[in-house]
Amino acid sequence: MKTRVVKIGNTAIGGGMPVAVQSMTNTDTKDAVKTIAQIASLEKAGCEIVRCAVPDVESAAALRKIKDAISIPLVADIHFDAQAAIAAIENGADKIRINPGNIGNREKIIAVVEAAKAAHIPIRVGANAGSLAKDVLSKYGGPTSDALVASVIQNIRILERAKFEDIVVSIKSSNVPVCVEAYRKIAKQIDYPLHLGVTEAGTYHMAVIKSAIAIGALLLDGIGDTLRVSVTGDPVQEIYAAHDILKSCGLRKSGVEIISCPTCGRCSIDIEKIAGSIEKFTQDIKAPLKIAVMGCAVNGPGEAREADIGIAGGRGEGLLFAHGEIIKKVDEFNILPELRRMILELVEEREEQH
Repeated sequence: MKTRVVKIGNTAIGGGMPVAVQSMTNTDTKDAVKTIAQIASLEKAGCEIVRCAVPDVESAAALRKIKDAISIPLVADIHFDAQAAIAAIENGADKIRINPGNIGNREKIIAVVEAAKAAHIPIRVGANAGSLAKDVLSKYGGPTSDALVASVIQNIRILERAKFEDIVVSIKSSNVPVCVEAYRKIAKQIDYPLHLGVTEAGTYHMAVIKSAIAIGALLLDGIGDTLRVSVTGDPVQEIYAAHDILKSCGLRKSGVEIISCPTCGRCSIDIEKIAGSIEKFTQDIKAPLKIAVMGCAVNGPGEAREADIGIAGGRGEGLLFAHGEIIKKVDEFNILPELRRMILELVEEREEQH
């Protein structure tokens, strides 16, 4: 669904632009050195927009040093404190995320909006199922999709009444069906870019499952302009998961796609070990590659032929494929070294072409 274009630093979202991958630091923002180091790790993994918590003016002051040390857009996440929002803007934030309902009275909202206007930066607003107003919860009987939509519209109208329309919108729930339903409803009512995500999704295993279902469903509907896979733990894992969701939805061609069989009684080589090792080996490769790791002769040769590089296992050995052709037969112990060598050669070849 077509949305308006919003510029966040050197990155544009909406209007058919590629869906941008976001994450959020979990360091103390006042510790600029640690925060910069974490952002460097996120950027290496493929993060395209990064958000930092700004609970006070002191944290906002640290944004200047952070901003000067990174190359991706920096978003300040602010609640309750209008002065922190203004300070974040003054210290170079490329976007701020606020809840107009808790930032203060109309005078304070106007002050934040005027600062954002002067800096030519957008504001992200939205609704979170965990922080809906009591009157909204009472009216809609809980954190339903309609309650979320009503809350979002209310927050958008606050900014619009202040003559501000450089807006990004999010509408999050930890309940996947509610989350998807809310995004589908709001997408029919506004043309502001949508930030996709499932809030409080949990640790990596469950977070990826919830996010893949919700975000994947919305992306396949044509809904969404930027996304974050929220994970309890290392935020770098959010980036890998987000890129995998985009690739699975056919929205990204960069990076490595690994196809591997679930194994069965016919498999006589350690496919799990080989596939896991190759996944780690290739996780930071940006060149578009398709690698098949297959255990036997049933589907193995067919999948391997369709991949850029593939292995079809046999009894203690494997056939190596490249571009659909059999290259050689190797014993099980040499499969990994040979695959790594072939991958590096192909990456070098692809990089030379570009």
